Amino acid sequence: MTGQVRGVQLARLLGQWHALPGRRRSPDYVALATTVRGLLADGRLPLGVRLPAERELAEALRISRTTVTAAYRHLRETGHLASRRGAGSWTMLPGNHRVASTGLWTPLDDREMLDLGVAALAAPPQLLTAARAAAEDLPRYLGGAGYHPTGIIELREAVADAYTARGLPTSADQIMVTSGTQHALDLVLRLALAPGGNVLVESPTYPNALAALAGRRARITTHGLATDAGGWEPDLLLASLRQTRPKLAYLIPEFQNPTGHLMPAVLRERVVAAAHAVGTDLIIDESFVDLALDGTELPPPVAVYDRHSRVISIGGMSKPYWGGLRIGWVRASAPQVQRLAAVRVGVDMASPVLDQLVAVHLLADADAIVADRRVQLAAQRDALLGALAHRLPDWRVTVPRGGVTLWAELDGPVSSALARASEEVGVRLAPGPRFGLDGTLERFLRLPFTLPAADLVEAVGRIAAVRYDLDRAGPQRWREPAVIA
Repeated sequence: MTGQVRGVQLARLLGQWHALPGRRRSPDYVALATTVRGLLADGRLPLGVRLPAERELAEALRISRTTVTAAYRHLRETGHLASRRGAGSWTMLPGNHRVASTGLWTPLDDREMLDLGVAALAAPPQLLTAARAAAEDLPRYLGGAGYHPTGIIELREAVADAYTARGLPTSADQIMVTSGTQHALDLVLRLALAPGGNVLVESPTYPNALAALAGRRARITTHGLATDAGGWEPDLLLASLRQTRPKLAYLIPEFQNPTGHLMPAVLRERVVAAAHAVGTDLIIDESFVDLALDGTELPPPVAVYDRHSRVISIGGMSKPYWGGLRIGWVRASAPQVQRLAAVRVGVDMASPVLDQLVAVHLLADADAIVADRRVQLAAQRDALLGALAHRLPDWRVTVPRGGVTLWAELDGPVSSALARASEEVGVRLAPGPRFGLDGTLERFLRLPFTLPAADLVEAVGRIAAVRYDLDRAGPQRWREPAVIA
């Protein structure tokens, strides 16, 4: 079990759980049960959490206890809830499910799904060549134990050189190799954040970062991003830092996930200065830094403005190269890297040597690989934008200058309902509330442009048909995927 959710907390997550206006209304208990299943499906409600007592939830929702009782019974019948008299009710998995590419549980029969829930590309053709070359390099490492807590020196030097080329002089001693960017974040949180510490994040932000913070029982404060190309409101962001004085701030300044915004240089400098003044450490997620599109010129790295070791940068190979190559890194001061390595020994010891060697060869060919990726992503982004303009003209989208995602403002607060209904037509979506707290962002949807252009156009056509039906057709018989915490 992961804990208990109180009635008021679940009420916030449920949001507008009643049937949508204009549709033939299903019974309230069915609508409530369906919305709880949706929270399980998109990860906002963990597996094994105890739900509030029926009376408590009824009071929080201002509905009859009979409705909640019937909804809980319905969830037990579908395999999403287990109850024990006198002990409570816990969320659980129905049978015959598997873990999808998003990390969420999904039915076994959906392997042909057009998956817009994950923002990652297939492997580049150069990966096979890099893997063969890495295998040839491997023998010189086989005489040792194979444990390198900070990473093999060739990869640390290659990553350091990439930072230096961006205008941030970096030595190999300032780099620690990790098993992906998420692992890098986890290690930094273990080192820098005590349980219950205060953290400032953007809203919306990366869902797995929120999950990592929840794992540390962090107290999260959010800074809302504007929907236009400006993104961050400078005065509000700096005021949030000064007023809340968080222990950490987690920011994604390069093509922010999910909005695609790019933080200007002047704000980067001001954020670092404000963080130093209030004693806040900055975790800067650079996952998308290589994926500038349309010739966009990048501002200097945030750490360029750091004079007091307040900035810890994390990045990795998943977005520009391949998610299956679990290689990430942390750039920090050399003493911080050594402290991180000491923390790491109690977690996973070290990253695989062979994977690191593959990364070395890919980074040696980075110019050609990344250039191809940018051309590919620009074409797929434009195909997605064209399909949205044609089929869903009422949706508002700011064209991102890089990254791999669009952040669409819908024509109503229907993101979760649209995601559930889209499963029935073979499209998986990541609804807006996954990227925020307490059930907000129902008017938004993240749409990655990482699939082939033809698949993106087909997916938009199916989504448009579902959106039309939401207001005009009877209730859908939605699939019932669940989530692993």
